[in-house]
Amino acid sequence: MRILVAEDERVLADLVAEGLRKQAMAVDVAYDGAAALDRLATNDYDVLVLDRDLPKVHGDEVCRRLAQRGARVRILMLTAAGAVRERVAGLGLGADDYLTKPFAYAELVARVHALGRRSSPPLPPVLERLDITLDTARRQAFRDGASLPLSRKEYAVLEVLMRARGAAVSSEELLERAWDEHTDPFTTVVKVTMSKLRAKLGDPPVIVTVPGSGYQL
Repeated sequence: MRILVAEDERVLADLVAEGLRKQAMAVDVAYDGAAALDRLATNDYDVLVLDRDLPKVHGDEVCRRLAQRGARVRILMLTAAGAVRERVAGLGLGADDYLTKPFAYAELVARVHALGRRSSPPLPPVLERLDITLDTARRQAFRDGASLPLSRKEYAVLEVLMRARGAAVSSEELLERAWDEHTDPFTTVVKVTMSKLRAKLGDPPVIVTVPGSGYQL
């Protein structure tokens, strides 16, 4: 999943982002509402973790603008205000879920996963193609029953390929779905990760390069 964390408390924002990256998600961070809107205009996100009290452009206004243009992104609104009327107001602006600070990190992760499932076609708990099995709940991969020791990025790339169901996936799409905005689009990171993934998948090879189109499983 591609996530945007919009939170002006920088330490909290960076901690949340790093924790979500450990869940094999691609995460960008914005520290104010204007920056969040800029990123939302240029990137396709599955979930927006949105602090309600953002500077420059208030979180309410960010939420309102996204709702007006029918944005696909799902919104998890964060706020220190826990009163029922505050939650109702946030949901009325277009937020999909609401979490009061302070929150349990495990709950935030669970809510992001839940919203991600709603923003994309439902992902089965187990993906299978050829002799490869992906346990999406536990983020584990197997080939012919043997566990594969994949890194977070290798797992994320394999999941994108598995989701494609045999269609070719371009390097640009892999960058969009498995990396964040700080990745240089001209870097060789996709090729390097793909090479490592192929090595760990072993023989016979199952990932092929489709000239002019990308990679296919």
